[in-house]
Amino acid sequence: MCAMRDLDAKAREAKGKKAAFGQDIDLESFSSDNPFHEAVQDIGQLPENERERMLMAGIDTRPGVRSGTYLQKDGTSVYSTSLQEGLEIIPIKTALEKLDWVKEYYWKLLSVDTDKYTARARLDLHNGYVIRALPGAKVTYPAQACMYIEKDGFSQNVHNIIIAEENSELHIITGCATAAHVARGLHVGISEYYVKKGAKLSFTMIHHWAEDVAVRPRSAGVVEEGGLFLNNYISMKPVKSLQMYPTVYLKGKGAVARFYSLLVGSPGGELDVGGRVYLSAEETRAEVISRAITNGGNIIARGDLIGEIAGVRGHLECRGLILKEGSIHAIPELTGKVDGVDMSHEAAVGKIAQDEILYLMSRGLNEDEATATIVRGFLSVDIPGLPAPLKEEIDRAVELSQQDMM
Repeated sequence: MCAMRDLDAKAREAKGKKAAFGQDIDLESFSSDNPFHEAVQDIGQLPENERERMLMAGIDTRPGVRSGTYLQKDGTSVYSTSLQEGLEIIPIKTALEKLDWVKEYYWKLLSVDTDKYTARARLDLHNGYVIRALPGAKVTYPAQACMYIEKDGFSQNVHNIIIAEENSELHIITGCATAAHVARGLHVGISEYYVKKGAKLSFTMIHHWAEDVAVRPRSAGVVEEGGLFLNNYISMKPVKSLQMYPTVYLKGKGAVARFYSLLVGSPGGELDVGGRVYLSAEETRAEVISRAITNGGNIIARGDLIGEIAGVRGHLECRGLILKEGSIHAIPELTGKVDGVDMSHEAAVGKIAQDEILYLMSRGLNEDEATATIVRGFLSVDIPGLPAPLKEEIDRAVELSQQDMM
């Protein structure tokens, strides 16, 4: 109890502290008053319009296609179930009340006084989830978690803890969406990832927000010896303001982290997305790869690798494509602290070459079809280590987004 009071005190001191990156958001212009939502017994029985909105964020409500599901409407956990042995899915408020071991992971990788967004998540927490693969469990069919905003102008404040225990395998799709009638809102999300020795975790985020939503995820992870962490982020629908900069610490020999981002900036949108990895143990490796397209929005693509021991390897890659107005700013950073690190980066920003369009048109496509084909190829990123069902979900998210993007 004393530790919780200390967290609250630190958070109160940081309530007005601006973030280091991204637009400043007026938190007081959003409501944290949580409306009542009844528990859902069968997510397949959700209204069709809700299921359609969730599907655009990768959330599949059909039976038998996921190993487990967590669903939160506004601030209320309305559905939480695991369908596979060795997989635990628990609302975080329930977990903190009933499971002492959860406190060993809660606010351990992030500080509540980082900025006013972390402070809000601590002082006005609605809910969130704990998803854990038990030692040796192979949860290869994706689990899914949906954060859904139904109340216009709502500030959804969540905290998530994801744990892949020793020698386990866990794949998660987290889809964030708003109801069709929602015009504006705020999502503040804290996520802490723990990848234990020999474990594998892939965490794929697909966002489908309303055009006037602000999004402020704050996340960090630690990977132990021989562990693998894949972090995939897809934001191809219009969003007002997005800022995220997850940090991962590679603490064990041979640990690996890979970040992949697919970003589309729409008119009036501001996207500031990146990833930072500390390579702090022997034979650790990291990649931060992004594909960014703007047709009127402003995008900042960041990447930061810090090599702290000889023999580590890392690579940053950012490619940007300007279709119409807008801007893309690539910021790759490399820091080598000892002799013997091997890190590199490459960045390129430009437009579609006219000769590529003309070539495809000579093969029978019209100009729009030719442009769409080039864009599809540009967004095609090979993410090694994904199971087939998860790769299909990412491909589907890209396909569903293309028509609106073009």
